[in-house]
Amino acid sequence: MLGKTIGKHAVVIGAGMAGLAAAGALANYFERVIVLERDRLPSQAVPRPGTPQSRHLHALLPGGHRALTDLFPHFERDLAEAGSVLLRMPRDFRVEIPRIGQLPSRDFGWFFYGASRPLVELTTRRQVERLPNLTMRPGCRALEITATPDGGMITGVICEDADGRQETLAADLVVDASGRAAPTLTLLRSFGQPVPDEIVIGVDLHYTTTTFAIPEDAPTDWRGIATHPHAPERSRAGYMLPAEGRRWVVTLAGRLGERPPADLDGFMDYARRLETQTIYDAIKHAERQGGFERYAFPASAWRRFDRLGAFPRGLLPIGDSICRFNPVHGQGMSVAAQEARLLKQLLKSRATKADPLAGLALAFFSESLPLVEAPWNMSAIPDLVYPETRGERPPDFESRLQHNAALLRAAIRDPAVHRLMAEVQQLLKPPSVLQDPAVERLVQLELSQMSAEQV
Repeated sequence: MLGKTIGKHAVVIGAGMAGLAAAGALANYFERVIVLERDRLPSQAVPRPGTPQSRHLHALLPGGHRALTDLFPHFERDLAEAGSVLLRMPRDFRVEIPRIGQLPSRDFGWFFYGASRPLVELTTRRQVERLPNLTMRPGCRALEITATPDGGMITGVICEDADGRQETLAADLVVDASGRAAPTLTLLRSFGQPVPDEIVIGVDLHYTTTTFAIPEDAPTDWRGIATHPHAPERSRAGYMLPAEGRRWVVTLAGRLGERPPADLDGFMDYARRLETQTIYDAIKHAERQGGFERYAFPASAWRRFDRLGAFPRGLLPIGDSICRFNPVHGQGMSVAAQEARLLKQLLKSRATKADPLAGLALAFFSESLPLVEAPWNMSAIPDLVYPETRGERPPDFESRLQHNAALLRAAIRDPAVHRLMAEVQQLLKPPSVLQDPAVERLVQLELSQMSAEQV
């Protein structure tokens, strides 16, 4: 049911996770919402050309899962009924960290759903398709965002269908969930307006993924695993999660010249040479179900829209259009969902204003900054450990590394610290909770112990 509408038409560019979540946020506040997607959208949970990375391991973190459930009340139920695998966190997920050890298996009472990216996307899309005032336009490419002659206000989107027919859609609000922000950047440049600065971290990541049937004698003390590399000396890492269809999705990763092979013998040898053989031992006798998929990710990029002093009325980038995270940290889908939830909250709070869309983008950029900054920092520091990684290191980089190592050691020893650290990593709480004096005392004790061990 529509609430107080603030506009007639909203257009979303892109039907990936960010676009779908944004569409859910808009539906209560616009008479009509149209989602443009250049791909043909499959009716089953299968990959599509526009998301080439969808064949690889994906994680919908609990923070993202809760945001999607807030946007779509039936999301959790439908994802479970579609065959996703319920994991209790972090009890069911083993984390192996060189030099520090394995995080203890503890149950903090919250859940993680193991599912393929296509299943998560299909489940979300079905929520969107139930909205009575929303229209999906698959096979329709956004060509250009249109604006008033001074570029100060958006007027619509020019799109083209699969037969080459063009159409101009009027819009009070255009959400750019294209992933690369090309429509937004093109518009800004065409009017001579400032474009955002970019912070780039060149990781030169390569990963290879395949699937295995989960055997009857699978380990019972864990259901998913992350084996981290011995950085900076080595970059080989392995990740494995259960997904629908009683299968493991296994992704092996490497950086800076390390490229996991895409053949069975090479893949298995790479798994055997991880920091532990936990993944190798689990899959060495398992039946492989899929082929091998490779993907290259050159760099993370954060477009600092929050630093712009002005922005066209009726335009809003979201998701990867703002920040493209290193995928091994599994943050992208969840941050996009949280941004969409924030958008819905902003629309609700502004619905009674005389001009609800005036200043919306700048308010969104400001209030979404913590949603982006926290996961960015969590991934940037580990990525910058490698000397070859391209990017500016903060002045206190070495002390941050030491602090993070001490925090991990404290988490191994203390369940309360472990819980808080896990809640931050899973985007359930802000990093500020780790500044609690009790936590900091334990971290300082670990730092002292680490210094003594180095003497």
